[in-house]
Amino acid sequence: MNDAPRLPLLLGLAGSLREQSYSASVLTTLARAIEREGIAHVDIASVDLPLYNQDLDVEPRPTAVATLKQAIDQADALLIVTPEYNHGLPGVLKNALDWASRPMGASPLKGKRVQAVANSPAFTGGVRALAQLHETVLSCGCHLHAGPQVVIGGVAEKIGNGQLNHAPSVEFAVNSVRAMLAHDH
Repeated sequence: MNDAPRLPLLLGLAGSLREQSYSASVLTTLARAIEREGIAHVDIASVDLPLYNQDLDVEPRPTAVATLKQAIDQADALLIVTPEYNHGLPGVLKNALDWASRPMGASPLKGKRVQAVANSPAFTGGVRALAQLHETVLSCGCHLHAGPQVVIGGVAEKIGNGQLNHAPSVEFAVNSVRAMLAHDH
């Protein structure tokens, strides 16, 4: 009989569909570090969904949408890593959150803890996208982790072989996830 406490389940979302996405590299690096340190299990979900259309938001929902919503429902918390496009949140991530936010008031996002991470080749690290992401997840009834903002500026120089190779950024982000999971909401 194993009396070890159950590790929380984090669901990771990368806000880019690009094959060599910086956000996906950051997310997979953080997921490995979080699991290696025994903080949580991490599953990564796809945000490659049809554009939100209320006419399609009926049973049965598109398979990719149903899969995402089920994964969110089963997760204890979310780890969202977003790039910044044109000073804002990428449409693909906003679209995924729009699908997941339905039905209003009873979506799987309601009450979920969220740690948001932004990244950009610019020195600002995606702070404008992060602000928009914060606004969106708060409007969905999520509990946004209130610790220091996690932004990774100059990300292009910090990624190599599909992973984030900047130890201070990894440590800072992992510590933020640890703090989010330790905080009772």
